[in-house]
Amino acid sequence: MNREFDPLPQASLAGLYCEVAHTDSTTKVSQHSPAVEVMTDLTRVPAATISAETSLAEANRAMMMRGVRLLLVTDSRHQVRGVITVADLLGERPVHTAREHGIPPGELTVAKVMTPLEKTEAVELGEVLRADVGHVVATLRRSGRQHALVLDRLEGGRGIIRGIFSLSQIARQLGEPQPLSTEIARTFAEIEAAIAA
Repeated sequence: MNREFDPLPQASLAGLYCEVAHTDSTTKVSQHSPAVEVMTDLTRVPAATISAETSLAEANRAMMMRGVRLLLVTDSRHQVRGVITVADLLGERPVHTAREHGIPPGELTVAKVMTPLEKTEAVELGEVLRADVGHVVATLRRSGRQHALVLDRLEGGRGIIRGIFSLSQIARQLGEPQPLSTEIARTFAEIEAAIAA
């Protein structure tokens, strides 16, 4: 179905007083709003992904360019192998991992500092569809993390990462101050435990 598209007419902004549109206050999100209203739905927004072989510096650049703080680590078949967050990149984990493996921190790849899928938890989509925003916030606080993945379970032991919850995005949508990162504190706790062992 080949169809030609005509360009849309464009208006000049010269001489206009322009403001950025405000969110419709009648649809403001609250703690009692449906949880799906604050979920990044990966069927509508492309997932931010990265390869496990990517350097940490490149992963940091990818996060900055996409404006995200979490990347899904995928292989060549688009299977999720883990996650990496800004706290993983900028916390003490790279230094500790480099020392543990006896390599310079600049040579570390995403695979060395990511949280593998086996150690990652997700909220089931069915639970999300029955939950409110307050349930999501409570879940993130309990886990001490800034993000939560949403799993859509399929037949045959398969699943799809269907969405992502971000505490900073939820705070923006609620009109609240941005939360302090709890992931870096968790990373320091992990390092202290590893050093004590």
